[in-house]
Amino acid sequence: MASIACSTAAFTGTSASDLLRSSSNGVSGIPLKTLGKAPFSVKKRDATVVAKLKKGKKHEYPWPADPDPNVKGGVLTHLSHFKPLKEKQKPVTLDFEKPLVEIEKKMIDVRRMANETGLDFSDQIILLENKYQQALKDLYTHLTPIQRVHIARHPNRPTFLDHIFSITDKFVELHGDRSGYDDPAIVTGIGTIDDRRYMFIGQQKGRNTKENIHRNFGMPTPHGYRKALRMMYYADHHGFPIVTFIDTPGAYADLKSEELGQGEAIAHNLRTMFGLKVPIVSIVIGEGGSGGALAIGCANKLLMLENAVFYVASPEACAAILWKTAKASPKAAEKLRITAPELCRLQICDGIIPEPLGGAHADPAWTSQQIKAAISETMDELTAMDTEKLLKHRTHKFRKLGGFEENAQVDPKKKVNMKKEEDQIVRTTPNEELEGEVEKLKQQILKAKESSSKPPEMALKDMIEKLKKEVDHEYSEAIKATGLKDRLDTLREEVSKVNSRDQLMNPVIRDKIEKLKDEFNQKLSAAPNHPTLQYKLDMLKEFSKAKSLSDAATLKQEVNKKFNEIMSRPEINEKLEALKAEVQNSGSSSFADLDQGLKDKVLNTRKEVELEMISALKSIGLIVEGVKSNAKVLSEKDSPSIFKNKVDHLNEEIKKKIENAVGSSELKNMIELLKLEIAMAGNKPDTESKSKIEAIQKQIKQRLSEAIISSELKEKYEDLKEKNSEAEQYSAGADESLQKETKYEEPRLEINLGANSSFAQ
Repeated sequence: MASIACSTAAFTGTSASDLLRSSSNGVSGIPLKTLGKAPFSVKKRDATVVAKLKKGKKHEYPWPADPDPNVKGGVLTHLSHFKPLKEKQKPVTLDFEKPLVEIEKKMIDVRRMANETGLDFSDQIILLENKYQQALKDLYTHLTPIQRVHIARHPNRPTFLDHIFSITDKFVELHGDRSGYDDPAIVTGIGTIDDRRYMFIGQQKGRNTKENIHRNFGMPTPHGYRKALRMMYYADHHGFPIVTFIDTPGAYADLKSEELGQGEAIAHNLRTMFGLKVPIVSIVIGEGGSGGALAIGCANKLLMLENAVFYVASPEACAAILWKTAKASPKAAEKLRITAPELCRLQICDGIIPEPLGGAHADPAWTSQQIKAAISETMDELTAMDTEKLLKHRTHKFRKLGGFEENAQVDPKKKVNMKKEEDQIVRTTPNEELEGEVEKLKQQILKAKESSSKPPEMALKDMIEKLKKEVDHEYSEAIKATGLKDRLDTLREEVSKVNSRDQLMNPVIRDKIEKLKDEFNQKLSAAPNHPTLQYKLDMLKEFSKAKSLSDAATLKQEVNKKFNEIMSRPEINEKLEALKAEVQNSGSSSFADLDQGLKDKVLNTRKEVELEMISALKSIGLIVEGVKSNAKVLSEKDSPSIFKNKVDHLNEEIKKKIENAVGSSELKNMIELLKLEIAMAGNKPDTESKSKIEAIQKQIKQRLSEAIISSELKEKYEDLKEKNSEAEQYSAGADESLQKETKYEEPRLEINLGANSSFAQ
């Protein structure tokens, strides 16, 4: 601001105020009243003009004269207006975190008491710290969807620029859309990670009220999306991979933004991103709302932080529409399936980036490093694709979302999230007709046994399937008759809601299952259809056993046939005869007496035959788990009887350990729970039932392993294993006669049939 002071002696008795007021009509310094009284003549006198400028902040451009060399990113970092906060952000406690605050207050009180009194309270402090850590773990590993929403909106959650300055080696921010103004809600720039250049585009929220107002709370206007579009074209032209960071409640929906074409700007971005020829990775670091997030989210890979959310409408808006009150937002958040694990299961999200306990704001630097690792790993995968494959990959990612094809086979992963079909009406066969079919099939099986021919496999298979449906129907009728159907349905809902990641089953639910099972078993005999159910169960067991025996006999015949084919080959016969002649000519009485060359020939020939047999068995769909020999193995230290006794003794010890473990109440409960899950799943279990059954089986195996693995048993096992491996080097013919009537033992092949059955040749 300049102040001008003029002094003149042209007109005596004229004040400064009169001079200022008479500056109209281009004449300065002459009072208006004087113009009417005297002729217009002004004497020239000296004038002095003094100007004073208001002191303002000195701009440091392009960077300060003495930039801090320790700042990550070098002097270019000084170009950014984003600087560390002068004051540390105040801690904010969410409602569900209040129990943690109470424990923390107790720790502070105990520490203060220890300092004041000088007494040793270290044990109490350690106990409280352990309790705090356990409570923190329990809380953040069982978060509800609405709790994750609150974490994603946490005021202290690290922003886009916080992560950028942590993960990049160099970063230069680029501004403007070249048609309006520079929207601060979207930040763009070029940065490097491990000497690889990227174009970074992200929605920036503020860290305090002042910054939030400046950044419009992370809600971009059309100019922000057009700025992002300009940088995308720039990156596509220069071949820079694009990384976008999503953190917005939605695009800014005021009247001015609509007038400037908010919808058109978002749509233009969507269309353009599908045609860009460079890899694109989008990362949701907070909340991603509606089209405002999708405008920079049409990427090859969409990654989400563990506690981030991605939604079409916020839980509050959804609750207001559906339930007419925002208080129903927890229910809306659960139904919308907006969390990272749910979206990953729906294949909308391609990966989850972990966060520390307490959220990303608990350790921003660690979270940033996880994001950096995820970017590098994903870009390595995408940059390996050529342009055509990259474009198809991006298109396919979005085309497969919400796809529907009539009468098509549904992917099991998607079927889990679909509405379950109504239970189909099972049309059962009348008992008289079923009994007749059963008797007829029994006669056919008996005739097949007498004539040594194959039993009717197709008829047997059809009967087993029919009996399974009949048994399921009879069980359903028995549950209805005993009045337990409503309780069973309620219990199924409770079981389906149990989170089986960290615990097998809630003890309360387990007790309910046991009580319901005992009650059903007690009432089953009184059910009207109990005799029919028992008859059908017996027939199902009998025919299943007959089918397994038939399959085993057929398989054994195939194995024998393959073995005979191999042994009848001329080249193998010639090798065996030549080897037999060499052994007889050597005059050795045992395998140990043979020279090393002949030993190698014997072992190589046997190995060759075994490989041929393994290849033949694989051709018929069998998996060979091990190859053993029928011949005896002698060690210098142990005779066969002593070695066998040691093995038997070890087996007895292991058997006792298993019996003790199975006899425990915990394992009994697990086994009963497994039986109940299998019974509830029925013949066609869904993906959720399969995963629960597998989880229970895995825990049972783990408990048995823990029961039988001890240092003493392990030492005995390793000792026997070492002795056995040493003995096997001398093959199967040690200490046997190799004279003229030498006999060669045929190799024994153990085949895993998937049902704990083995057949040997």
